[in-house]
Amino acid sequence: MSTKVAIIGSGNIGTDLMIKVLRSRHLEMGAMVGIDPESDGLARAAAKGVPITHEGVEGLTRLPGFDEIEIVFDATSAKAHEHNASVLAPLGKRLVDLTPAAIGPYVVPAVNLEEHLDAPNVNMVTCGGQATIPVVAAISRVAPVAYAEIVASIASRSAGPGTRANIDEFTETTSSAIEQVGGAGRGKAIIILNPAEPPLIMRDTVLALVEAPEAETRERIVDSIEKMIGDVAAYVPGYRLKQQVQVTEVPADQPVETLVPAGATRPTHQVSVFLEVEGAADYLPAYAGNLDIMTSAALQMAERVAASKSQEN
Repeated sequence: MSTKVAIIGSGNIGTDLMIKVLRSRHLEMGAMVGIDPESDGLARAAAKGVPITHEGVEGLTRLPGFDEIEIVFDATSAKAHEHNASVLAPLGKRLVDLTPAAIGPYVVPAVNLEEHLDAPNVNMVTCGGQATIPVVAAISRVAPVAYAEIVASIASRSAGPGTRANIDEFTETTSSAIEQVGGAGRGKAIIILNPAEPPLIMRDTVLALVEAPEAETRERIVDSIEKMIGDVAAYVPGYRLKQQVQVTEVPADQPVETLVPAGATRPTHQVSVFLEVEGAADYLPAYAGNLDIMTSAALQMAERVAASKSQEN
């Protein structure tokens, strides 16, 4: 039996997510919610027979069949999610948050999905976080990561109003999740909106400072990263290494002490990982891997929750 879901946000992310949900064996579209009656997302939903409203979360609560909806995806903005959560949480709805609001625990499916199956509100971090935190976690499970810095470069044309409104929240939420989920002592996140034409596929760089003096440890780090790439690619097929993982010595005269937490052992090596994320082109073109990795991660979370519920029944 399928679990009914609703999507709040009829823009790029919400529309792409709807297309994925419509293909799901475990989920069923119960409603598509927006605030612009002329949005393409609402038009596409109506054409598929999905109940729609352009009156936001309040309109969702008034739709026939609202009581049957168990999971609500929020693809709006960090500020809007705070309001949406305040309306829906008291009504017993499970929330999967695709904004950087971070009201609930961070979830990166390949790293910690199973830990938060019962959480009423889970946060999918950011596109950059979904792409890079698995790599940081893969490194930290082999050697302590004193500092991890990620740079997410996405095509400007793939960044809609919601993404642009959340730039500050992106850096704060991603940096926090690099530490809390990735296991880094200190994390830093940077996002670049690349205006190049034709648009470039999403690229991500992970730089991690570690203590890995033994050659065997460095080999294990590379193996761990490569395994993690496969784990993420299982639900984001366009996720891949752009080139081989690099593990290099930190020069003795390089001033890394200001990057690592106070009292941390001075890192001996830098791990450099270069990633590429090609989108599935469900709604936007393939260059919009930032959109695809977010919706794929959210779908993975909701499908696992639905499967867990079925097993209990």
